[in-house]
Amino acid sequence: MSDGAGSVLVLGEALIDLVPDDRLPALRHAQPGGAPANVAVGLARLGTPAVFAGGVGGDTFGRTVEDWMRSAGVDTGLCARSPLPTALAVADPGPDGTGYHFHLRDTATFRLPEVTAELVSGFGAVYAGGLAAVVEPAAGAVAAAAREAAGHGLLVVDPNVREATDGGGASLRELCALAHVVKASDEDLARLWPGADPSASAGRLAAQGRLVVMTRGALGSTAFLPSAAQVSVPAVPVEVVNTIGAGDAFMAAVLAWLGAAGLLRRGGPAGLGPDRAGAMLSYAAGVAAAVCGQSGGCVPPYTHPPLGPPASPPKEPSPGGEAEVRSGGVSGRGWA
Repeated sequence: MSDGAGSVLVLGEALIDLVPDDRLPALRHAQPGGAPANVAVGLARLGTPAVFAGGVGGDTFGRTVEDWMRSAGVDTGLCARSPLPTALAVADPGPDGTGYHFHLRDTATFRLPEVTAELVSGFGAVYAGGLAAVVEPAAGAVAAAAREAAGHGLLVVDPNVREATDGGGASLRELCALAHVVKASDEDLARLWPGADPSASAGRLAAQGRLVVMTRGALGSTAFLPSAAQVSVPAVPVEVVNTIGAGDAFMAAVLAWLGAAGLLRRGGPAGLGPDRAGAMLSYAAGVAAAVCGQSGGCVPPYTHPPLGPPASPPKEPSPGGEAEVRSGGVSGRGWA
């Protein structure tokens, strides 16, 4: 087991994405996916030890998904295994992002292992999110694990709201309330708190002592700090080939950056200042852009890249103000 203070326990689903062929959109290719699995593989490729705790099916797809994670360096020793089949997600990319149709019932994918307080305490952070947060029987396991992580470790939540799933808003809001770090798109926040401005919702979450990262596709990303400061990074132009998994790559890069900065521990992200937050966003946006620029991939196309020098420190904002870092981001919509 590759646990330790600098490692991440990733809890959630690993499934198969059926994605259109570049030249014949009616033809579908099966590729491993699922937001938590993408995050775990992204972490491993970026040099951060990752342990995946999910459900693995006994079919060919289940073996394919597990082989994919293990070949990237992800530890799958905690996975629960079942003879049931693997869940499927049919991807429908469009000009406003990628939509999905899911085949989830009676699958091994959402039968997760139990996560105890003792297990949680051995990791730098616990990530929870994806469909597993709202699809039973996984949702109950995710909620229980999140409560343990909130009390004994560092809980990171990506609500990753899907319109195609029934309900789940209350469960995702509860996870965000437990979390120490929340990464969400502006669309996620708008769906979780209808009628409220996404930035205002992010600010309220941060004011309660959290680090909140809001992604906005082509408009870049913003970090909302517990100090009430905000740091924004605009988009970097990139020829978008594929947006599948770019938001998950962004999430993995945020965690990898925090780990490299020695902040992947309970209380660590709470002390992040505006200059370092800008560097974190710039790094994560560059990783997401790399995913958008490749065909057929949903994780970073390289391994262990250096974090590089921090971005130029932004002008210190007045309390509640916003600083801007002129680097990072990605052109394209609907990826995060």
